[in-house]
Amino acid sequence: MPKHFPAAIFLSAFLLFALEPLVAKRILPWFGGSAAVWSTCLVFYQTMLLLGYLYARLTTRWLRSGRQSALHLGLLLVSLTFLPIGPTARWRPSPTQDPFWMILAALTAAIGLPFLIASGTSPLLQDWLARGRYRTPYRLFALSNFASLVALLAYTLLIEPFLNIRAQSLGWSALYVVFAGLCGLAAWRSRCDAAATEPRPRGSGFAPSRPTFWFSLSACGSMLLLSITNHLDENIAAVPLLWILPLAIYLLSFVIAFGWHKAYGRGLWLRCLAFVLGVMGYAAYNIDAVLAFQIVVPLFLIGLFVACLFCNFELNRLRPDSSQLTMFYLVVAAGGAAGAIFVGLIAPHIFSGIYELPVTLILTAALALLLVWREGDWALRLLWVAVAACMVVVLAKNVQGYRQNALSLRRSFYGSLRVVQSPHAGPDETRSLFHGTIEHGAEFLWPDRRNHPTTYYGPDSGIGIVLRECFSSPKRVGIVGLGAGTIAAYGKPGDTFRFYEINPQVIEIARNLFFYLRESRANIQIVPGDARVSLEADSSPPFDVLALDAFSGDAIPVHLLTKQAIALYKKHLKANGVLAFHVSNDYLDLAPLVSKLANVAGYQSVAVRNHQDRDELILPSEWVLVTNNPDVLENATVKIHSEPIPPHPRLRVWTDDYNNLLEVLKMPNL
Repeated sequence: MPKHFPAAIFLSAFLLFALEPLVAKRILPWFGGSAAVWSTCLVFYQTMLLLGYLYARLTTRWLRSGRQSALHLGLLLVSLTFLPIGPTARWRPSPTQDPFWMILAALTAAIGLPFLIASGTSPLLQDWLARGRYRTPYRLFALSNFASLVALLAYTLLIEPFLNIRAQSLGWSALYVVFAGLCGLAAWRSRCDAAATEPRPRGSGFAPSRPTFWFSLSACGSMLLLSITNHLDENIAAVPLLWILPLAIYLLSFVIAFGWHKAYGRGLWLRCLAFVLGVMGYAAYNIDAVLAFQIVVPLFLIGLFVACLFCNFELNRLRPDSSQLTMFYLVVAAGGAAGAIFVGLIAPHIFSGIYELPVTLILTAALALLLVWREGDWALRLLWVAVAACMVVVLAKNVQGYRQNALSLRRSFYGSLRVVQSPHAGPDETRSLFHGTIEHGAEFLWPDRRNHPTTYYGPDSGIGIVLRECFSSPKRVGIVGLGAGTIAAYGKPGDTFRFYEINPQVIEIARNLFFYLRESRANIQIVPGDARVSLEADSSPPFDVLALDAFSGDAIPVHLLTKQAIALYKKHLKANGVLAFHVSNDYLDLAPLVSKLANVAGYQSVAVRNHQDRDELILPSEWVLVTNNPDVLENATVKIHSEPIPPHPRLRVWTDDYNNLLEVLKMPNL
């Protein structure tokens, strides 16, 4: 086999999967750092992969080898005009535009043709080899997935930590030129081989049910990938690390299944799959449970690995001979695209809660049951009937959990929102706002108590002390992140409280289902859209206090925690003003990062922590106050509640081009 064929296949897959996190990271700040950015990108990638395989299928079926080569070379030359790769700032959305379609349009315009060509290269070149005198083992499919895995690991360990976005784009573009050259050599060789080869033998055929299983197994693997990635991103952070790890696991399963298929002991894997589905179902059973990062990430990644290995081992077991190679790849790509579209595009519009994961677990169990049922082993049949029934119970429990005492259930690109009211009336009756599983505000409904600040914003919280004791009225306060609008409880006549909120549904809920905004004595202003984009265009007077309240336990928008973001906040802050960062987080220790950013900007910083008070709905919170105002730093209440921020010598300052989640992970409490 000519060496430039596998080299071109390897490089095409490497380029595809190095491009995916690069482009997603580039557009992430434009859409508020939402976890849905990556799932929408995956929908695009899976769809373009399908179109690439369709291109390979149609050209190999309807064109002679020489014309195939000429067409592919022509498209390669046209695709070079897309370099250097990456969407430009003209694709930044306005607050009124649908983020789903804006992301798909931006990716199509910026990387569509190069991505299509690279995705169609592997099946096309494999078919050219099969048409010649070379055997085309399915190991080349394993090779392409191995290259994809190498690209993801290289991006995490070598590319992202050391190269900014511009350098990444230029490096990728240079490699793409090399790839185009290798494809040119392969095309020329295929023309020479085509003249000397005998006609291809017809395939031996296969059962009509096989394409259905190819499609279903591929769709199941894709749904597992997206639903588990969404689960991690929604509850930890939307960052490349938590995109790459599940995708790397997914690709590794292809490498093993098609490279070492003899490792597949079907009965053993079916039992392992039953176990991991049970464990994942148990972890997803209670929507209010919060597991440590060090538990939840390995648990779901191991579950994803075992489940995808089963799907791909079954794909390899049911594969056709090489005469049907492009059809097999096309059906597999169609299944992957269908699974991604369901989780990434359809589910957010048809589900009011985040039900994709339990639904995917049910479909995985049902598919395993169907495959087992054909074999006639009653012990395995009964096992999988039980597993499928348990997954249905998990879904029912999730639906019950989201609906229990819920006044409102809403879902959008920015996540799932739930407003819950306590079932018993009286002085202790409350109403709470949840984003996914994280509480984002609560309020007493009794008239005498309903304007009391609660949750993370109590009187002894960092923001509470600053607004109560450090600034007299009239004052201007900016707040990034609206939630239930709790901070408005500190407003007094003459004050202006200006909220920046990216999710229109949050604005509607805060205005209509909570009293903080309606009954505040301050002048309340709400600016829709991403806070950084809004602040860049904002010409309003500077703030006495600017509160950054977007990092409280769910997916953190990392673009609000960079050197460039701090510089922007500084422009909108008075000389003696305070930046108040809410850094309460179940998984990440953000205080050292904020302290480092403060030092770079020429500010001092202090961490303020308060204790829980269940009777007053006060939750423990951590705020970092960034300021040079001595009245704040020397305030007696601040000193009582302040704690030193431990130094972190290896922590690098985050920028718009660099962030590293591993540096700020909290260690488990053993």
